[in-house]
Amino acid sequence: MKTVALCSQKGGPGKTTLGLNLGVEAELAGHTTLIIDLDPQASASKWGDRRENETPVIISTHASRLKNALEAAEESGVTFCILDTPPNADSTIRDAAKAADLFLIPCRPSMLDVDAIEQTIEIGKNAKVEMRIVMNAVSARSSLLDPAREAVDVYSVPCAPCIVGDRVAFSKSIIFGQSVQEFEPKDDKATDEIRSLYQYICKEMEV
Repeated sequence: MKTVALCSQKGGPGKTTLGLNLGVEAELAGHTTLIIDLDPQASASKWGDRRENETPVIISTHASRLKNALEAAEESGVTFCILDTPPNADSTIRDAAKAADLFLIPCRPSMLDVDAIEQTIEIGKNAKVEMRIVMNAVSARSSLLDPAREAVDVYSVPCAPCIVGDRVAFSKSIIFGQSVQEFEPKDDKATDEIRSLYQYICKEMEV
């Protein structure tokens, strides 16, 4: 079983939306997928409540039960697990980092967001986990993407070559308990961005 933790100590980078869409993409790719919601706000779990499809399975648990949840998942045949973490919760993020094969840090292309990921990166370094930064919610024709990518170079953490755009399909699909692949199957851009990110992280984890 491979485990991806989406973490950010700053609110609003879109980690839950990314995690849900990656979870669906993993299912479409043939994985038995589990999303573990570690956020007290339970946004991922509420998305699951609105969802008609039974997969990917979503469970809500406390960080203190994470090890048990992961062991049970692997025993039940889960092959791909995504951890959705809360913002501003150091202990939960630390536990998720230690449990993950890949520590994924979503970041919007702004200096406020770039500056805010430093503490998250330090947690990942202390956990000695592989980390990748993902530029997320990138506006069309944004002039901020290249400067933001240059700015994150100071952290010595690779930035994913693929980006995820700031698209209405992402926010609309969440309302109906769907992913962009399901909500707007003809929206090739949003679907292609998620698929590219999924394929990238699978390559990095040697899935």
